[in-house]
Amino acid sequence: MTLTGEGVNSLIWSDVDDVLLDMDGTLLDRHFDNFFFEEELPRRYASKHGLSFEAALETLLGLYRSVERELDWTDLHYWTRTLDIDVVALTKEFDHLIDFHPDAVGFLDYLRAKGKRVHIVTNAHESGVEIKVARTGVDRHVHRIVTAFEIGFLKMRTEYWPTCQQLIGFDPSRSLYIDDDESCLAAAQEFGIGHLYHRSKSSSQLPPQSSAQFRSIETFHVLMP
Repeated sequence: MTLTGEGVNSLIWSDVDDVLLDMDGTLLDRHFDNFFFEEELPRRYASKHGLSFEAALETLLGLYRSVERELDWTDLHYWTRTLDIDVVALTKEFDHLIDFHPDAVGFLDYLRAKGKRVHIVTNAHESGVEIKVARTGVDRHVHRIVTAFEIGFLKMRTEYWPTCQQLIGFDPSRSLYIDDDESCLAAAQEFGIGHLYHRSKSSSQLPPQSSAQFRSIETFHVLMP
């Protein structure tokens, strides 16, 4: 169930020093990523190989699943080599679809006003991050952006979090982490992150999907009393 303002009163901001925020789906609208990897890229692959869109999508989904949880899953250069399509150039071609969630900048401003250290922790590849930063300026709102490629593991891997802690220097018990991916939240919970929220509204084009395991919020507004 997605929580209302009353449902998140357990968050006491004085207990939080560092805020760790996922990028795609949490701060930025996941509509771009869904469109890119599930619609446009399969269309290009279908055209290149003379396939139907459905056959191309099925092939690509199988390729995605084959490297899920590994760095190749989000490595744009890996997909460029694997598909023989310039995925970085294609991302730039559709960068007009990259945008913040409507409540994201207000939340980032709220965190700055409260004096919190704010970090983006993302599974995205550096090339994709550069494009999204250029489009949105999201880097200006945070202290640091940490990619999984700096760490060597994706966030849903338990190996990710000790290295991330060393890199940023946060106290897990006094940190808030928000992500739309339950597997990433589960790994953070196992590491001992003290305050966890699931972002249920990851795409503007899809209905909210609440978590059965974590407290879900559809909007950041419920965290801004």
